[in-house]
Amino acid sequence: MKKSISIAYITAAMLGVAWPASAFEPNRPVEFVVTAGPGGGTDIFARTIQAIIAKYELMKAPVVVTNKGSAGGAEGFVYTASHEGDAHKLAFGTNNAYLLPVRAKVPYKAEDLTPVAALAADEFILWVNGKADYGTAAEFVAKAKEGRLKIGGSQSKDVDQILTSMINDATGANINYIPFKSGGEAAVQLAGGHLDANVNNPSENLGQWQAGMVKPLCVFKSVKLASKTKVIGDKGWSNIPTCKEAGIPIDNYNMPRTVWLPAGVDQDVVQFYAELLRKVSETPEWEKYLADSSQSPAYLSGDKLKEAIETDEASVSEVLKREGWLAN
Repeated sequence: MKKSISIAYITAAMLGVAWPASAFEPNRPVEFVVTAGPGGGTDIFARTIQAIIAKYELMKAPVVVTNKGSAGGAEGFVYTASHEGDAHKLAFGTNNAYLLPVRAKVPYKAEDLTPVAALAADEFILWVNGKADYGTAAEFVAKAKEGRLKIGGSQSKDVDQILTSMINDATGANINYIPFKSGGEAAVQLAGGHLDANVNNPSENLGQWQAGMVKPLCVFKSVKLASKTKVIGDKGWSNIPTCKEAGIPIDNYNMPRTVWLPAGVDQDVVQFYAELLRKVSETPEWEKYLADSSQSPAYLSGDKLKEAIETDEASVSEVLKREGWLAN
């Protein structure tokens, strides 16, 4: 990539073409504010982008990564929002950036942040214990209607519990949700037979599936997962049916990986970072990151990103209202 950029500059110079100068470029270190603790999915997301920027010299200014993950990520968003107009602060998160103020009393509003880009999407799968006597989502729903099955997930009133509520509403089931500190903890509990199911992301249950301790019933996606990688025997991600075709009428549910600036920044600042992240998303290193983390490519910016945020916020707000989880 560095070679192609250099050739482009040389060619422009030979032809006497003026190379357009960027309206904005950071002139001091850029802080990547990770709204989660070290080693988690959001931390890896930010540090992967940092490494790609450095490798391909996509930006002259250095990047400093800081972790501010307390209060479900609110610490990092509050910190970023407090630097209104600062073009050198970017918050890395998920849909929690705009959903936290809807479901909890936090000292910032979604309008205090400026959306820059979404680069990937964490998919959700309905997992059951490997020894469970139901092999399809429809059989699971039938069992759930007979008695109170237990689904475990990461935290309360967050993406896992919201999806559980959607399953109950869509199927008439009455599944009880058990919150844990992380998806990894929910994976261990399911593998040990202490839960009936979880809705973990692919990577969170990968090891247990490879060991035959859990099995996937369906993915909450409008199309099957694209990866042809085999996980156990001849079965892999692309063999998992969609939940809609398997007996749970939920078409699409995922968690975007997002990047935000504070409110009050100029539009050319937003465009600079959106273009920077687009370049990151086109590298082989990013493709490997998606494959390793079993995420789907989902680069969005500008109006398309804003439309996606509005649609997701409206859909989730319906669930929060129904469950009485809206912040007062």
